[in-house]
Amino acid sequence: MMDVDFIIVGAGIAGASAGYHLAPHGRVAVLEMEQVPGHHSTGRSAALYSEYYGGPVVRALTRASRDFLTTPPPGFTAHPLLTPRGVLTLGPAGAEKEFDDALAAGADASEPAYEIDPAEVPRHCPIVRPGAYRRAMHKPAAQDIDVDALHQGYLRGLRAHGGQVLRSARATTFTRTGGGWQVDTGEGRFRAPVVVDAAGAWADEVAARAGVRPLGLTPLRRTAFLVDGPAGTNVSRWPMVADVTGTFYFKPESGHLLVSPADATPVPPGDARPDDLDVAIGAERVEAATTLTIRRVRRAWAGLRTAAPDDVPVVGMAPDAPGFLWLAGLSGYGVQVAPAVGRLAAALVTGGAPDPAGCDPADLAPGRFG
Repeated sequence: MMDVDFIIVGAGIAGASAGYHLAPHGRVAVLEMEQVPGHHSTGRSAALYSEYYGGPVVRALTRASRDFLTTPPPGFTAHPLLTPRGVLTLGPAGAEKEFDDALAAGADASEPAYEIDPAEVPRHCPIVRPGAYRRAMHKPAAQDIDVDALHQGYLRGLRAHGGQVLRSARATTFTRTGGGWQVDTGEGRFRAPVVVDAAGAWADEVAARAGVRPLGLTPLRRTAFLVDGPAGTNVSRWPMVADVTGTFYFKPESGHLLVSPADATPVPPGDARPDDLDVAIGAERVEAATTLTIRRVRRAWAGLRTAAPDDVPVVGMAPDAPGFLWLAGLSGYGVQVAPAVGRLAAALVTGGAPDPAGCDPADLAPGRFG
């Protein structure tokens, strides 16, 4: 039996961030069921920080994370976490409302989104097919995130404060005790006053094992694949290019182009695999929108993004289980909001004052689902 102050289930970006911020307040044990932390979602992220992405609550959390990502604590990482990228968003015919809504939502970013003349599009990305889109906007504040550096920085930091990350430690049994929770795993038994459910696609399953009412979280599969850019062209300075209706995006990645059909297919929790049809759809959509001919797919993969019913992260104490904190439903926003939600989780557990995040913690609380 190992007694600690905080048990965190899941060592992806959510659990790692919470552990980093909790470790200065007590003994932390992070229980990860896989051999490699972040295997299902964190390690398969599109790696973009965008203050234009998501609804008002998500955008507020993203803005609240900017300072940490721009200026991390000394020793957190050896190189910058963010590098400039930008997003070029295209509006096809018939998508005027979606375009206007996106333009309005981008007005509260640190650098507001702005509409550009379609004639300017080739200056940003020369392969966009002329005449394929009626309108275009530029989102200058979007940046690439070094996801691995952020994730590993969190894990190093919590270990530096004496925290533990146990791999292949699936939390199988939860028992309420007079002092909190007892959790059994293949790596032993742990006891703590607080359990943080940061299990991603498995968060509802973890809650059910603990006798906590599930929230109706939905794991969604997102497909991505790498293709070559135009022969002899350096694509590294291109922005991400996306359709405002959410049918595809592509962005530079390791000298190639990362393409996604922006799919969100409900699937059971598991090791997501790309579907050949989704890859073909993504390639077809990009070829229709650009002059690019995709001759081969270098590599394809899929990840899980787990969404709450309202597509807003869930961070807060379970109303039906003292000492059980939800940190789940981060959907496709997990990496970019990790600093804000990790700080909030630690504040809720320790009784500290949450850092201002531009949103009411009640907007994130699990009790909002009744």
